[in-house]
Amino acid sequence: MYKTIEETAVDLGMSEEQILRLVYEGRIRSVYDGQQVLINSGQFTTYFEQLERIKEEIDIWRSTPIPEDIDVKDED
Repeated sequence: MYKTIEETAVDLGMSEEQILRLVYEGRIRSVYDGQQVLINSGQFTTYFEQLERIKEEIDIWRSTPIPEDIDVKDED
């Protein structure tokens, strides 16, 4: 599904200027239909899947308790 710059900016939570800059840099693939720049929203599915996986890994990492160091000696 193709979306305009404005719609893509809302979906990604970024400003239109940032989206346009990423398009001009070639980091976001787009097509120009003669009137406006259109972006295929399917190219972001992998990004969102990876983002969710990373969030899950960070949650697991944060919930893992720190093991006690066996080299620590009580000097009291």
